[in-house]
Amino acid sequence: MDILYTVEEKYLQAIEELNYGELPKALHYFNEIINAEPDYARAHYQLGCFYHYQFKNFQTAGYHYQKCVELEPEFPDVYEHYLKLVVTLKMHKLVEQIAEKALAVPGANKAQIYENLGLYAEEQQDLQTAKEQYKKAALSAVSSTDHSLYQDHIKRITAKKIAGQTMTYTYDQEQ
Repeated sequence: MDILYTVEEKYLQAIEELNYGELPKALHYFNEIINAEPDYARAHYQLGCFYHYQFKNFQTAGYHYQKCVELEPEFPDVYEHYLKLVVTLKMHKLVEQIAEKALAVPGANKAQIYENLGLYAEEQQDLQTAKEQYKKAALSAVSSTDHSLYQDHIKRITAKKIAGQTMTYTYDQEQ
C-alpha cells in the first residue's frame, strides 16, 4: 500500500477513488484529510456531496458546503450543489444569499444557478419569476442539450400559466 505524505496527495487519491467508483475508499480519504487539516475546503465540498447525494443527510451536507464556502469562497463548484440543497430544504433566506454569491464567482455554472432559482420559484407558484429565471438559464447555457432543457422548462411554465387562467363561457340562446 502506498503511503501518502501530504494532504494534496490524499486529496488526489480520494478523487481517483471517486472516479473509479470506490466510494467507501474516497469517503475514508476525505475524512482523513479533514481530520488532518480541518480547513481543507475542497474536502469539505466532496464530503458535502457525499452526504447530500449518497446518504441524504442534508444537515451534514449543508455543514460541509457552508464550511467550504467560508474557507474558499471563490471555489465555483460548491455553489450549484449548495443552492440545490437549500432549494430542496426550502430555506428561503439562504436561497437568495447563496445565489447572489454564486453569480458573482467566476467559473460558477450560471445556467445551473438560474435553473435552480427557476425551480425554486416554480415550487413557490411564482410562475413569472420562474419563467424569467429559466430564460436567464437558457441565455447562459453553453450546450445545446442544456439550452433545449431550459426551453422545455419555459414551455412547461407557459402551459401552467395557461392552465391557471380563468375560463369564461358564454351561453347563446339563439336557435
